[in-house]
Amino acid sequence: MKALFGLVTAGLLALPGTLLAQESIKLTVASSHPTVVPWVGMIKTHFMARTDEILAKSGHYKIDWTEAFGGQIYQANATLSSVEEGITDIGWVFSFLEPAQLPLSQVSTNTPFSTTNVPVLLEVMQNLLETNTAFRKEWESHNLKVLGLTATDLYDIYTKKPLTGIDDIKGMKLSAPGVLGNWLRGTGANAVDGALTTFYTNVQTGVSDGVLSLALGALPIKLYEVAPYINRFDAAAAFSGAIAINKDSWDRLPAEVQEAMIEAGKYYTKSHGEDMVNGHEAALQKMVTLGANQNPKVTIVPMPAAERQKWVAKLPNLAGEWATPLEAKGIPAKEFLKDYMEALRARGEQPIRVWDQEL
Repeated sequence: MKALFGLVTAGLLALPGTLLAQESIKLTVASSHPTVVPWVGMIKTHFMARTDEILAKSGHYKIDWTEAFGGQIYQANATLSSVEEGITDIGWVFSFLEPAQLPLSQVSTNTPFSTTNVPVLLEVMQNLLETNTAFRKEWESHNLKVLGLTATDLYDIYTKKPLTGIDDIKGMKLSAPGVLGNWLRGTGANAVDGALTTFYTNVQTGVSDGVLSLALGALPIKLYEVAPYINRFDAAAAFSGAIAINKDSWDRLPAEVQEAMIEAGKYYTKSHGEDMVNGHEAALQKMVTLGANQNPKVTIVPMPAAERQKWVAKLPNLAGEWATPLEAKGIPAKEFLKDYMEALRARGEQPIRVWDQEL
């Protein structure tokens, strides 16, 4: 079905010597994940709110938002197609689960342990979206206009029993979202595909022994209740997707509304990056507090830097395995990967594995 979209007269604004009609624009905004997940909640509190604030300055237009967060109209496996087909006008596209449709968007997930600096990661990806034709067309080919970018905070391993090091996960079943299951290759662990919406039940029912997840996602789903040991590796941050609008819906918007959304999208991206930094540590400590009286209590198990290095050394050449078949299809993945890694280094990041030299 097509999302309801239209312009209707909502009211009149009286200005000195002028009578202007304020037009109300109906837009549906949706997500697979609930608003308790920070980057989804910020669609409402930052992107939508800032759009409304900007438009209120002139009073020419007002958005009549229809909210369908938390999987009301589609699930995590349909975030791309639902915006592409106009099931929703605007939605969060979860790129982790779309490796075939959004291949270049997997660059950070195929170069793990390259950066833990979320604002820098988002800055790099935004710059690439603006300057790299192949990356931009990857999104535009799905009838989308990207408005704001999202990334993860740092990944740790949540388990039923504490780990002493990365070698302990050998033989374990660990849930991981989409392509992030690759981060477990070479460790002896078995990746179980999943998302924040399934992790709790997977561990609770024994489908998995633990989860590769991030604090700001684990906290709202109460993952700590079933996986109380947070084995802290501070593995990496990764590009995870975007707020996007269906291109047909976008083209029907007045220029003033388009400009407001572009500005609001930039505000969302910047605020989201800051939130990932500020919220990560707070989320970890909050889980410890909330789980202090459960049995076993929530415990953060710090992992030495040597274990982090040991983990990344176990991984196969993920970057090469990802880029080579894409090149065979005419997708310039190797050049894109090099641009990505060079952009990180130019901003002071020091990847602990030099993936672009392994191509």
